[in-house]
Amino acid sequence: MNVATVLTGSVIGVLLGNRLPVRTRDVVTDSLGLVTLLIAATSAMAVLDDDLSDAVGDSAPMLIVLGALLVGGIVGSLLRLESRVESLGGWLQGRLSGAADSAERHRFIEGFVVSSLIFCTGPLTILGSLNDGLGNGADQLFLKSALDGFAAIAFAASFGWGVAASVVTIIAVQGSLTLLGLGLGDVLPDAQLAAITATGGLLLVGVAMRLLRIREVPVADLLPALLVAPLLVTVVAALN
Repeated sequence: MNVATVLTGSVIGVLLGNRLPVRTRDVVTDSLGLVTLLIAATSAMAVLDDDLSDAVGDSAPMLIVLGALLVGGIVGSLLRLESRVESLGGWLQGRLSGAADSAERHRFIEGFVVSSLIFCTGPLTILGSLNDGLGNGADQLFLKSALDGFAAIAFAASFGWGVAASVVTIIAVQGSLTLLGLGLGDVLPDAQLAAITATGGLLLVGVAMRLLRIREVPVADLLPALLVAPLLVTVVAALN
């Protein structure tokens, strides 16, 4: 469902984008950046979740998120995740679009990277995929699919076919998380989910900064933080 809505939205966006001036496409991108900031803020507020505070104490949640970003960022940068994601986008651009000038190639890669991060780092991605694997239904994924479809229209109007290529990332990430939920069963504590959601919210802030052309935050390098956050919750809770 998610792949279908993103592909449909991308086709509509590309058709519209060819008829829109660059200034209008920039405004669309700025609007998406602002909305991404709003979504990021609501996700990051999970750092105040009662379950998380009860598990690690009132003063630890902020430090856990900070630690997750620092450790995850170090691991991601050593693994060169951002470079690898960009290389994948370049390879897909060559396969799907053929030869293109440097400006068009950069536009494709940026569309692939940004849309992949937005579609795959939000709380609905993590919680929806895990809940689907846990057998709790796919309602959250259906909601995410609808939102991603509309977002793909706006993104594709600015970035072109790179947005459609992000379905490769969607299949890999959401499919893996669904299989992970299937394997975990209903064992992931609410405190750990809150830490993951709060950390994911801050990653979305980095995505918004890219969309608003404030700073090219290497968000892909920070993705391991989503794995580090629940581990830190477990460690701190055991020490309390």
